[in-house]
Order: sequence, then structure tokens, then C-alpha cells
Amino acid sequence: MSGTGQPPRTPSRDPDVCVVGSGPAGAILADSLAGRGHEVVVLEAGPRFDSSERLDRMETSIRGSKPKAAVWDMGGDRDRYRIDSNMPYRLNLARVKGVGGTSLHWGGTVPRFHEVDFERESRYGYASDWPFSYEELRPYYAAAEREIGVAGTDDSPFSPPRENDFPVAPFPPSYSDRILAEACEDLGIAVHTIPRAQVTEPYEGRSVCLGYGTCKPVCPSGSKYDATIHVDRAVEKGVRVLDRAPVQRLEHDASGDRVTHAVYETPSGERFRQPADHFVVACGAVETARLLLLSDSETYPDGLANSSGQVGRNFMSHPYVTGFGRLDQQTGQNRIGFSTTMTHQFYESEDGRPGSIQIEFLNNAEPALGTLATAKSSILDDFLDLTAAPDRIGVWQDLLSEPIGTTSWGDELLEEMRSVYGTHLGVTATVEMLPDPENRVTLHPTRTDDHGNPIPDVSIHTGQFAEETLSFAEDRIREILAATGAEEIGTARGWSPHQSGTARMGEDPATSVVDARLRAHDLDNLSIVGASVFPTDTAINPTLTIVALSLRAADDLHASLG
Repeated sequence: MSGTGQPPRTPSRDPDVCVVGSGPAGAILADSLAGRGHEVVVLEAGPRFDSSERLDRMETSIRGSKPKAAVWDMGGDRDRYRIDSNMPYRLNLARVKGVGGTSLHWGGTVPRFHEVDFERESRYGYASDWPFSYEELRPYYAAAEREIGVAGTDDSPFSPPRENDFPVAPFPPSYSDRILAEACEDLGIAVHTIPRAQVTEPYEGRSVCLGYGTCKPVCPSGSKYDATIHVDRAVEKGVRVLDRAPVQRLEHDASGDRVTHAVYETPSGERFRQPADHFVVACGAVETARLLLLSDSETYPDGLANSSGQVGRNFMSHPYVTGFGRLDQQTGQNRIGFSTTMTHQFYESEDGRPGSIQIEFLNNAEPALGTLATAKSSILDDFLDLTAAPDRIGVWQDLLSEPIGTTSWGDELLEEMRSVYGTHLGVTATVEMLPDPENRVTLHPTRTDDHGNPIPDVSIHTGQFAEETLSFAEDRIREILAATGAEEIGTARGWSPHQSGTARMGEDPATSVVDARLRAHDLDNLSIVGASVFPTDTAINPTLTIVALSLRAADDLHASLG
């Protein structure tokens, strides 16, 4: 530590590997390599957040007094972007810049991809196959589940083959899940448990889930996995992690065959050049493409590793449709906050149309309690004081069960809460979209960030294939809700935060950025990890596959580094 209390921000002298980004992809790769004796430095654009502030961040997300992106300090000149889309796409809600990356606010759903996800072209004649099969990735899926502590059980008739049990026991279905499951049974739809990266029992120092119900913006208890776990392990093994060190560009040698330095800046405005034997870019689909495009040169005038012209292209992000209905009874919504039951019954079709669909039962159907109490700020303050205290979880539920007039909540508001709050059901579906080269990330021609670099200019549209699949999914959601007896059924569409593409992998250097080992075709010592390398989309949350690919890439790098 320096005299200012901050770690030195000068470059490491001669590390084996420099990793750009500290989300799950970068953190797990760094930890795996460090555990086998390699010297690794990690450069992270954002800060290291204080874990003791998580309750405050949870409260920020509940109060709604600040933009949702502000929960993890996203926004401002650093995070500017432009987007063109047929549905609203709030990019800064889909990412976090900081140690741990987007895993700081993700939902924690982690199924494996299906075998068909690796074989779209050979099975259906559209999109493209991955350069390896599910069977090749299968052992890394098992390792990934152990690394992040997945709670689940093998009760799905649709899932790909497994080799072992899940490392953690599953979450039981919620009360509302049982209502929806009965409706699905009447419709002939099989449901099953959702694998989750949060734990029902102590696991490698992590807390059992305490039921805060705020999983997606903040998990205050530490039950849900986030990549700071592997960052901390890596640091114990000697890895240097420089936060607030955004990489401005990558430099290469005179031949253009090897990356030589990652150029980064510090909060004080100093600029440094980090050398390494090998470089790994793990910045997410948008920032990975942007960094490669910013690293143009005479050798690579269209951006580093971009002789194929594919950097930034084929950007994908799951379209979703969500349906809500209201019952004349309590459904227990907002007591858990995360989904525990899903169905993949509509994941595979005979001819690939409609595309793949993943349907989940929600446990956070609106209206939320804070919404009802917005006009009663003092009552809302009381509620937040209760829910922010770990030893008071569930106290508000007791208040709602008391007779009207026996509490200070106010008769009128309490009556409204009893009649409306917790009577809704929600079902959501994410669907597959096809890769489209016109869905892409480019550099904006005039607008710049806080370092004077062009901001990402993002274009993404669902396309006819995804629209047809959304319509099919919407019909199934309405059928399920109607079968429960729900009324006031409505649906809405949008984009999930699951970004992929922009540095696709493939066997042909003319049509892809990286090969099956995740090595750039154009350079000998550059790897790319994360969902940016996905050549096709799926309907499944990407994080478990990201982790599996990172573990596989770490094995490859270990073998080559010696």
C-alpha cells in the first residue's frame, strides 16, 4: 500500500497475463491461472466497492429516489452511449463497471445451454454452429457449477445430460410457483427447478440466503455469487488488481502479430503501459468491441483483431415478454424476489421455429409495496427501516397481518395494501434471437466519454424470427395465467440485460474474431473471454456458460504459457 492508502498504480514489471475486466469471465480465469503459478495483473475500469455499503445500495434501489443505474454508480460521462433499437434498451442497467462487474447486480439464474444451442446450423439450417459441442464443454459446466456454488436438482426432462449432482441443494418452489405449476399441469406443461448461483446452505464461506428479495440490484447477505469472490481468491494467490484503471487501447508490435501493452489511465490522469506475455479481454460484449475498435493502427485500420470485419457485429441480447395477472387471493409475491421454477418445454422445436423459449415464474410481480406507499413517505421510511435490518426481515409481513387500526400504518393505506399487494402473478419468457451483422457496436463519430474516446454506438433490433418467437411465448404465458383463474392479464415486451456477440468465435478467420480456443485469429497472444464470443444466441442466461468458457480458456493458456 502507498502512503495515501491506495495501492500503487504503476504497471507490473513482466507478468505472464494481463486481464482487462474483473467480472466472472476475467476473475475466474485470473484465479485459475494464479493457482497454477502464473503471474497475473487485472485492469478494471471501475472502483472496488465496499461490501459494507450493500445495505445502503439496497435501500437506494428500494426508495427510487435515484435512477436505478445509480445503485452501482453507473451513469455520467464515463458511461455515455447511444442506442438505436425497436424497444427501449437501457444499457447502463445491464452492466456494472467495478470489481466484480455485472455479477454485482445479476439475477443468479444459471442453467446450462442445451446441446442444440451448439448446433443451430447443422440441425435447422440457420445461424451457425459453435466450433465445439456440448460434450466438449460438459466437464467445464460441472466445474463452473462448483466454482460459483449452484443450487439445483436434476428434475428437468429437457436439460442436457449431466455427470454429477449439483453442489448445493435446490431452493423449494414458492407458494405462487405452486399455483402456476397446477395451471401448467392442467395444460400439459412440465415445470422444473431453476439452478441458482445462491446457496441454501453454507458454501465456501458464503451465507445462506436470508430472503432480502432484492437479488437483482443488490444481494446484501453474500449468498448470491459475484466475481469479487474469485477476485479475492486471486489476490491471495498474488494477482494484482488495479481498479479505476480503464484501458484506453491495446498496442501491438511492428509485425502486428502480438499485443505488447495495455494502455490505461489512473484517476489522477496518469497514463501507463502494461506489458505482458499474453492479454485477455473480458469486458462484456459492448466494451470488448469498443476497446478493440479503439485500438486501431496502420496494421489494423478497422480495429485490432478485426481483419474479418466482425468486431462489433452480431450484437445480441435476449428479447423478453412478461405477463401479469391478478387473483382474488394472496399469492405471496415479493417475499422471495427471485424465480425458483421454470419450464424448457418450448425450448426445442422440430424445425427450429419458433426459436428457443425459456419460461420462468416470477416472485416479484407488481405492485411492489414501495409503489403503494409512495405518497406516504413517512410510512415508506418505516418500511425501509424494517427491511434494511437483517434481524427484522419479515416484520412488515407481521404488520400486514394485524387488524386494521392496531398499527401506525394508516387504515386507508393498510386496506389498500391488503387488497392489492401480493395478489398478483407473473410469468416471463426470454427468447432466442438470430445473429444479424447489422446489430452492432461501433464508435460514435462525434460524442466522447470522460477520457475523450468515442462512446459506443449500439444498434439492436429484434428481427422477424425473434418477433415470431415472442408472439408464441406471449400466447403460452397468457394461457398459463388464464389457467390459474387470474384476471386483468396484461403483457409487455423488452430487452433482458444478457448481452452477447461482437467478437464471435468460429473456425474461419474470414467470418469470426476468435477460434475455438478463444484466441484471436489475427494475433498470437490475445484471447477474448465472455459472452462476446458467442456465435449464436440462446434463450438461456449466459453466465454459467461464460464461466465454463473461462475455465476452458484458462486450461489452454496454462498449457501454452508453460
